[in-house]
Amino acid sequence: MVHSTLRMVLPSEKQAEVLQVLSPMAERIRLEPGCVACNIYQDMRDRRVIMLEEVWRCEKEMERHLRSEQYRNVLLVMEMALERPEVSFNEVSRSTGVETIEKARLGTAET
Repeated sequence: MVHSTLRMVLPSEKQAEVLQVLSPMAERIRLEPGCVACNIYQDMRDRRVIMLEEVWRCEKEMERHLRSEQYRNVLLVMEMALERPEVSFNEVSRSTGVETIEKARLGTAET
């Protein structure tokens, strides 16, 4: 699984435009083969910061997406950023859930 994040600081006057572009795009990305999740977040402390998060089943499907017309639009949005966008691609080999919290909490209670 590949976890992709794109964090951008955008001009305040471009916020509405960027969200109008990214929101429907995220809906279409979610329908692409191999897409596990696609979400858009706005920082509560700095409203100029928008993050696009994508999760892909495998690197091959993510790379196909990066070559797509959809992603070309993401690149155009990135050009509006006030500073260099932060981009990361993380390969996930293992994932857990609430059981990790329970295990840690039980471990803490036993000491």
